[in-house]
Amino acid sequence: MGVGIEVRGLNAWYGKNQSLNSIDMTVPANHVTAVIGPSGCGKSTFVRCLNRMHETIPEARAEGSVKVGEMDVYGDGSDPVEVRRRIGMVFQKPNPFPTMSIFDNVAAGLKLNGFRNRKQLHELVERSLKLAALWDEVKDTLHKKSGASLSGGQQQRLCIARALAVEPEVLLMDEPASALDPISTSKIEELIFQLKQHYTVVIVTHNMQQAARVAELTGFFLMGSLIEYDKTEKIFTTPADKRTEDYVTGRFG
Repeated sequence: MGVGIEVRGLNAWYGKNQSLNSIDMTVPANHVTAVIGPSGCGKSTFVRCLNRMHETIPEARAEGSVKVGEMDVYGDGSDPVEVRRRIGMVFQKPNPFPTMSIFDNVAAGLKLNGFRNRKQLHELVERSLKLAALWDEVKDTLHKKSGASLSGGQQQRLCIARALAVEPEVLLMDEPASALDPISTSKIEELIFQLKQHYTVVIVTHNMQQAARVAELTGFFLMGSLIEYDKTEKIFTTPADKRTEDYVTGRFG
């Protein structure tokens, strides 16, 4: 099951440039929360700070408090590898491992975490592919085809299956459908709707209609600050801040 996220006073920098300004946000468990805003407003930086993925960029740093369930993400002694196991991430562009089979793509994280039991591996791979709504399409070619041989939409669902295989509690999705055709986008959105039964989902999207379709809560970011965070319907119909209204009605962004 998913867990809630408590963000308090989160600041982030890339070199000398501050990307996030004291973000406070509570993400409820087993909900879909969308993060919207114009390019460069800090959306991707925010989700990367939730599982310390920003630390893969040498000049990036963050301060503040992020708690995922009982886990203190930035607490003393917290292990980034364990943080990223419990908080999975799916990126904008599908990134399957091209030299690995479909099966090995999904099993990669499990093997890194020490799984060696072949029967258990097969059960977890099958479960993950079913959760990602991909099993029926690939079950006959699991070991024969590489992950890179799949279509773009299938590759993205494969990457979602890979993230789910290690049984995270939170799934972060950074523009997961922006590179996909409308049919594949629809499948990803249907999948997101189903996944919230098992996980807490945070999705970054430029597509405001997508946020309205899949998310119960939406946060609007502008120039590194969280301007407004409320129920999605309220954000898109009666926002409290004029800047939010200007953005969702297309006056800028």
